[in-house]
Amino acid sequence: MSPITVRHNPDRNRFEVLDGDTVIGRAAYVDRDAESQRIFYHTVINDGFEGQGLAGRLAAQALDETVAAGLTIVPVCPYIKKYLQKHPGYSANVSRPNPATLEFLDAYLAGQARR
Repeated sequence: MSPITVRHNPDRNRFEVLDGDTVIGRAAYVDRDAESQRIFYHTVINDGFEGQGLAGRLAAQALDETVAAGLTIVPVCPYIKKYLQKHPGYSANVSRPNPATLEFLDAYLAGQARR
């Protein structure tokens, strides 16, 4: 196993966990610029890499960088929601999803599916 790192890949709208140069996990998001929000909608760690704390490491860096960028965290992803419940220090930077947020996310995902 190579060194495990976490990086932001803004071109792909996600934070990634890497084993060397291989992406082994990701936290996908979409930025809603008009609202200064980052909507996290999917987090996954590849099979064979679970149980090593990688999802927590990924979430911590993703959320820390989101706050540092001045964006509000909007957790739609179940893992990110759970992580935030266990780490209340982020609460001042979190906004619950509302119908407008979910419509924005649905439109974004529909556009991605057409690509």
